[in-house]
Amino acid sequence: MMLEKTLKDIRYWLVIFALVRLIGITNPPLEIAHNWRQTTVTMVARNFLETDANIFYPRIDIAGEKSGITGMEFPLLNYTIFIAAKLFGYQHWYGRLINLLFSTIGLWYFFKLVKRVFTKEVAFYATLVLLFSVWFAFSRKIMPSTFSMSLMIIGVYHGVRWFLDQGNWKRLAWCALFCMLGVLAKLPSAFLYAIFLLFYFQKQTTVKQQIIFASASLVVIIPSAWWYFYWVPYLVETYGFWHFFMGKPLLMGVQELIDFLPETLFRFYETALQYIGFAMLLFGLIKAFQTKQRIILWVSVLGLLAFLPIMVKAGYNFPHHSYYVVPLVPIMALLAGFGISLLPKKSWKVIVVVGIALECIFAQKNDFHIKENYATILQLENHMDVFSDNTDLICINSGQNPTPMYFAHRKGWVTTNEELLQANYIAEKKMLGLKYIVVLKQVFGEEINVPARLIFNNEHYKIYRVN
Repeated sequence: MMLEKTLKDIRYWLVIFALVRLIGITNPPLEIAHNWRQTTVTMVARNFLETDANIFYPRIDIAGEKSGITGMEFPLLNYTIFIAAKLFGYQHWYGRLINLLFSTIGLWYFFKLVKRVFTKEVAFYATLVLLFSVWFAFSRKIMPSTFSMSLMIIGVYHGVRWFLDQGNWKRLAWCALFCMLGVLAKLPSAFLYAIFLLFYFQKQTTVKQQIIFASASLVVIIPSAWWYFYWVPYLVETYGFWHFFMGKPLLMGVQELIDFLPETLFRFYETALQYIGFAMLLFGLIKAFQTKQRIILWVSVLGLLAFLPIMVKAGYNFPHHSYYVVPLVPIMALLAGFGISLLPKKSWKVIVVVGIALECIFAQKNDFHIKENYATILQLENHMDVFSDNTDLICINSGQNPTPMYFAHRKGWVTTNEELLQANYIAEKKMLGLKYIVVLKQVFGEEINVPARLIFNNEHYKIYRVN
């Protein structure tokens, strides 16, 4: 009896799988997928610690001779890592643990939100689906995707409670605060705010409530609008380095989604929930139509309609980067959880949930370790320290990937072999302060010989001094 009660408690599963995701938590950000995205977060956090702690001036390491200050997502996750580093000394993996903590709390609030609006059973299965979904791996990556959505879910929970409980002012304040932080941390998370439109068509909601909530929403909208549409362009223009992707023109984005339609659909039926989970989503959607479950249908419709502009603005990037679908997964998990709850036998529900868990976890298992040859880059900083200090500007043949620059603990340029071999490239960069060139041989780059003095050579990379 006690065991059955424990297994039905979502907190048990949240704790168990938080512990599972602690496996390899201290790994450096060197997974095959998204190492570049993670090191752009960690280098900003490290620069807060080593250069300037002003949160309004984030810096990256691949801006060459420039300051590195540039427009980007509001560096909330980066700054949280900086605070941890300030207290305990810098480590690569702090962002993993911070994201895992916030994402686990977000799952708990997702459960509470679905339980409050639907039933405890739907909430239980929906939360398990979300736990095992693409969130499973991304909730321990040093990326703001699940971090920002977790903040949004906490905020939406308090906002829904404010409407349903007839105006607890603390709920409204928490809603505004957490939604503001969620949108600041990653702008696409704002789409979830659209579900509050439901309360503007409910007879139980008074005009006064609607006006008050709309006014409180300014707390969410104004800081985010100021950051992304004024401050980011200002930083780019003032400090001369463009880094942050603000999206494609709408028509171009639509055309790119159409051009890569199979890959776009793949993000929904494979990346997000895998095949069993997506099958339960379709089952839940069909049942919602058949039984006229208006709330779940409206949540799904509003969520998808609000998410479509994000897909269009992403264009080519949506089908080619798995993290773009992460914000929509909670709504997909809700539909799948609803479908599972309608299965006629308890044993069927258990089999389906176990199937979803196994399929999703095995699909994401590679994110829990780093390849041996990737780890060779960890020695680059030590080898560079023999010849230079970390104020010397360097150039690395890693294409557009910033990861080797981060592990070199230097600043400078990342470039291609083709550019390095151009007649004037090295001379031009030398005029700007270039001192060393790193040629990667196995990972992140391919071996070439450049016209400079070779001072270090091993099986993984070569280091040249620019005379």
